[in-house]
This record gives sequence, C-alpha cells and structure tokens, in this order.
Amino acid sequence: MADSISRSIAKSITWRIIASITTAILALLFGMPQKAVGYLFLADIIVKFVMYIGHERIWTSIPKLDKK
Repeated sequence: MADSISRSIAKSITWRIIASITTAILALLFGMPQKAVGYLFLADIIVKFVMYIGHERIWTSIPKLDKK
C-alpha cells in the first residue's frame, strides 16, 4: 500500500530536520560563519523538503512488480 501524502510530508519533515542539523554542524566544523550556517540551514530545509516530497510521490506512483 502506498503512503498517503500526509505521511510523506511527516516523513519529509522529520528527515529534513535531522539532515539539516547534520549539514549545519558540518558547516560549522568546516569553519563557515554562523550567519551563513543559518542561511544554509534554512535553504537546506526548504529546498530539500520540496525535492523529497516530489521524490516520494513519484515512487508511490510507480506500480510494484509482483515476483511470483
């Protein structure tokens, strides 16, 4: 059974928070200024959230192949 759009959105939000925090920590460790890290964090969440939702919806629209 395919995930609903609301489940895809919930999964995207939780994953984006985890992944964006990871990106921000790495940016800080590599010496990026804190203000730039903040902008990167926001852009990362927004852009990749939209891309992930699109990715999820495409995959849920692909019929599963039954191997029997």
